[in-house]
Amino acid sequence: MAKPTQADAEAAVRVLIEWAGDDPDREGLIETPARVARSYRELFSGYEIDPRDYLQRTFEEVGGYDELVVLKNIRVVSFCEHHMLPVLGRAHVGYLPTNRVVGISKLARVVHGFARRLQIQEKLTAEIAEAIQDILKPAGVGVVIEAEHNCMTLRGVNTPGSQLITSKLLGVIRDDPRTRDEFLGMTRET
Repeated sequence: MAKPTQADAEAAVRVLIEWAGDDPDREGLIETPARVARSYRELFSGYEIDPRDYLQRTFEEVGGYDELVVLKNIRVVSFCEHHMLPVLGRAHVGYLPTNRVVGISKLARVVHGFARRLQIQEKLTAEIAEAIQDILKPAGVGVVIEAEHNCMTLRGVNTPGSQLITSKLLGVIRDDPRTRDEFLGMTRET
């Protein structure tokens, strides 16, 4: 099956505008199909890349560092695969390196790469953790995501301010209570 074109996407948006009850040829809406298609290309850019590739360049000169590496408050922008409405939140990603580390910007890029797809938060959390585990081979990985789902806050049960919290813990971050507590303590609000 051929990938739909920009024109196909714009036509689909025009249909949605008409379906909603408005005129896509109205002055304020004429450029809307093109704008929506361009914004979706950016918002779903995770399909264009393999986020695991960001983890390939590592540094082995760690000076004996063998403690947790945690990057907190990585902005998450994703879309619920059930309603195609935004999921907005933050991710906390950590790992216990064995003999190599990765640049911290790469952790954020991995989160963004997996998030910029139609997702459920549970799968997103697991994909990030498993990619870090598979590529870096650390002693352990922890990922916590806290997010507000617009499918719940704007419609349906209408519960603004509610957040879903998911976690995926692997290796010693899961199995060693002290390491798990240290990681989870580092991800809490201060």
